[in-house]
Amino acid sequence: MAQKSFFLVLEGIDGSGTSTHSNLLKGFLESKGFKVHLTVEPSESDIGKLVRKYLKDRNVPPTTDALLFAADRDFHYQNEIKEKLSEGYIVISDRYIESSIVYQSLQSDEISIDWVKIINKFAGKADLTIILDIDPKISLARKTSENLEKFEYISFLDKVRNLYLSRAKEEDYFIINTNDIIEFVQQKIQEIVLDKLKEKGFIIKNHK
Repeated sequence: MAQKSFFLVLEGIDGSGTSTHSNLLKGFLESKGFKVHLTVEPSESDIGKLVRKYLKDRNVPPTTDALLFAADRDFHYQNEIKEKLSEGYIVISDRYIESSIVYQSLQSDEISIDWVKIINKFAGKADLTIILDIDPKISLARKTSENLEKFEYISFLDKVRNLYLSRAKEEDYFIINTNDIIEFVQQKIQEIVLDKLKEKGFIIKNHK
């Protein structure tokens, strides 16, 4: 009998807290006795490292960005995420396909959401996606100028935020506002995740 596994993703604009909350959630789920694997996109593979390099380069065509992200994601899913799921882990990914759908489709009129979906079709679907929502003015205030990527300016992030929220309604993703205190936001995330795990038949310690 195959071990139960679960694949969840935290998404949101830059500075929304996906990395912070992914790490906190990992610790929380481990405290409940689950095996948890935390991963991030771009991945730590050679393709992911190339993507990270190009995120600083405004001369890279948007189509190249989209194709590189898709290649990294395919490698990431096939060689890391899929393997961990087969071993019965709960896998948390800090960003996944929705990042490409939102960011790349807004970079150019030549890039459609359908095309981004096609080039990512071999990456497995997450069991749960949570959108962390925040005002871009607040998110950018959390970052230093040295760490800014080419996507990180308010007018663009406003569009990104709106498309994330629109996609969330279409796909029935959960939305959590992260303007609040970290502990309160994390508690909301934990409640959603525990409820979904319970629906999937996981036995959860000390959960009503």
